Amino acid sequence: METKALVRLGLVSSVIILLDQATKAVVTNTLALYEKVPLIEGFFNLTHVLNPGGAFGLFAEHSPEIRRFFFLFVSSLVALMILWYYRKTAATHRALSYGLASIFAGAVGNLIDRFRFGKVVDFLDFYLGAYHWPAFNVADMAISLGMAVFVYHVVLNKVPDL
Repeated sequence: METKALVRLGLVSSVIILLDQATKAVVTNTLALYEKVPLIEGFFNLTHVLNPGGAFGLFAEHSPEIRRFFFLFVSSLVALMILWYYRKTAATHRALSYGLASIFAGAVGNLIDRFRFGKVVDFLDFYLGAYHWPAFNVADMAISLGMAVFVYHVVLNKVPDL
């Protein structure tokens, strides 16, 4: 992998992981579990929750041992696959490399939580009346934005052949 691409991966990933872990630390140190702080009444709260499952609570009902194994294994596997794909594409597809670095960083940010707590710290809580989006965090945003970049490349057939 060329030096520029490696530096890009390091910088993007480091910034996202540091921001993710810093915001989670602020939340865990200032809000009790399940405490809510309304920031925009009727729309947005900071809420300290621990998500034992995956996206949207996936596997939340399974035993802690099964969840821990599954999510540590899957997160690690995804991170390694993203790094492999990044290595193959970063030099020729700069925008895609930013998306892949974001996915990687988000996976690592949530993986850190799973190693530390066995669950993921979530705190961004959006809702509108009875419609409520599951709480999420900076790592989740990075994964979502990175996936949007990736899907854009797939839809427009801008993904290189490997």
